[in-house]
Amino acid sequence: MARETGWERSRDPVGIWEHRGKVALASRGHAPTDRRWDGVSMDKTLGAYTIIAANAAIEDAGIKPSDIDGIITSPGGQPGGAPIGDTWGPVRPYFAPPYNTEDGLTQVTGEWLARQMGLKNVRYFNSHGDTIWNLIGLAAQCVGDGRCNVALVTYPTGNLEGRYHRNPDTRVRGPAQWSSPWGWGLSGQGFTFEQYCRKYGSNHDRMAPFVVQEHKNGLLWPGSYYAQHEPQPFTTEDYLNGRWIAQNLSIFDCDRPVNTAAAYIVTTAERARDMRHKPVYILDHTESTFQPRSLVQDLDDTEAFCKVQAERSYAGSGLRPKDIDIFLPYDGFAVFTQYFIEAFRWRGVNKGEAHDLYAMDITPQGPNPLNTGGGNMGTGRMRTAFFSDPIEQIQGRAGARQAKKAEIAVTHGVLPGNAATIVMSSTPG
Repeated sequence: MARETGWERSRDPVGIWEHRGKVALASRGHAPTDRRWDGVSMDKTLGAYTIIAANAAIEDAGIKPSDIDGIITSPGGQPGGAPIGDTWGPVRPYFAPPYNTEDGLTQVTGEWLARQMGLKNVRYFNSHGDTIWNLIGLAAQCVGDGRCNVALVTYPTGNLEGRYHRNPDTRVRGPAQWSSPWGWGLSGQGFTFEQYCRKYGSNHDRMAPFVVQEHKNGLLWPGSYYAQHEPQPFTTEDYLNGRWIAQNLSIFDCDRPVNTAAAYIVTTAERARDMRHKPVYILDHTESTFQPRSLVQDLDDTEAFCKVQAERSYAGSGLRPKDIDIFLPYDGFAVFTQYFIEAFRWRGVNKGEAHDLYAMDITPQGPNPLNTGGGNMGTGRMRTAFFSDPIEQIQGRAGARQAKKAEIAVTHGVLPGNAATIVMSSTPG
């Protein structure tokens, strides 16, 4: 299926979302999390894991598979929806018959999933692929518009050795010749963070409280790679001794690719009230795209981009910074999380002040519950803690991570170039 456009709330003024509080997240489901798929174990393919996650989400909602009438997915868990390998690494031959396609192995389309699970009542498919934030936004819009009533959103995240973020073309063409040889982290995030530190008088060491706390939070979330495989504590000393990837970019500022899948049920608020758990109402979704002025997105570009998205989200939801109880900004690179916090002015933080916030109490039970599920730094590069955690927080079942107040949660990702924000609430208005 070709990418569907026109649903995004990406043009100003966005105005209050017409379906505000009429759509809800009802449940979440997860598969086990591994470091990577070995290419052999058929019970650990992305297809197998997506089925596990989908069944878990259906059971968590207390509904039947026959209730599902929409499937929205990112086949490979990466932007664009292409299977990992076709664009990001050496393309190996397909498996021998009957595995003559990547579908169900390293990617999972909605059509494949429906066939395997016997979901015969699905009338809306969208396997166009995008980030989890965009997928939830699309699902919310589709349910609000009546294109489906009970949407299953799946987000498989694959990782094959030798095929992750690898360009099969050994030649670099066009503008990329000036940036690709240095790596995305060096030419992008490390460079931008260096500008940030110089402008605001900060330094890399001040990131430590944030990253260490994320690891602590992640160990309290069962879906985390670290909770399942590396439960030992992560310390300030560990962070400060991390190997440099680029100037002002440590290996511990980079999320760890994993192999797993998650699934969510998005439905009407009315239908959600009859499901197993209290509804998590969606108050707004907004999206943005951005093109830097030059080959590399610099600090000015980044701050301007984040400001647009924050203002768009506040305009669409009708909320203000003081209304947000739990903030869950994306941290695929930990060193760009401060741009989101400052743009959204959460807890009154202005430009250059996010590192001051990191030094305060940012624990789940403290006054500044930040990335209570651990983000990607504390869970692995699955991106789904940004939704599973706030769902559990608002439903009051986050266990040891439960925040004292969890009525409004906002999650935002991704950077650079493409972003979306989802606003969730314990009440419809």
